[in-house]
Amino acid sequence: MADGHHDWKTPNLPLIPGEPLWVFGYGSLMWNPGFPHLERQPAVLHGYHRRFCVLSHRYRGTPERPGLVLGLDRGGSCRGMAFKVAPEHVQAVIAYLWDREMVTGVYRPSLKQIRLPDGPVTACCFLADRRHRQYCGALDVEETLAMIRTGIGSSGPNRDYLLNTVEHLRELGIRDGALFALAERVAEPA
Repeated sequence: MADGHHDWKTPNLPLIPGEPLWVFGYGSLMWNPGFPHLERQPAVLHGYHRRFCVLSHRYRGTPERPGLVLGLDRGGSCRGMAFKVAPEHVQAVIAYLWDREMVTGVYRPSLKQIRLPDGPVTACCFLADRRHRQYCGALDVEETLAMIRTGIGSSGPNRDYLLNTVEHLRELGIRDGALFALAERVAEPA
């Protein structure tokens, strides 16, 4: 158990056997899903927005100098990409996603309704868990910028993570004003 929560290491979504699964991506999953899928479509998740609200102690920072990574935090909406997984691949994809996203249990995997161009579907979404010790959604813009400017982890500088995310969002035609503004500011002298 992490922070007194459910056993986050074990996938526990209420999936219907023999049915396909939609997966909602809002960060690197959008351009690097890493799993087989039947189709990819633009999607919107209402009630959550993309935000630098998760402390990174490994990939984009260290315990002494944490970086920040994206999470889906409450409020607003988020444009992303949805991936449809064939029924025969659902269990393997869920296992892969747990290995990729649930390393520390900072996300709360949930089935949420998303909107595709042709209408709503239910998708697996990895929401930031506000009760987790790595959740830091109360940071102001200056604190966020300072952490992104100084965080460096095993996957490189936190700054590169932000700039890469913004570049991919632009390529996908997804506008995220808050992230784009952070990217402009992170390039300025501190």
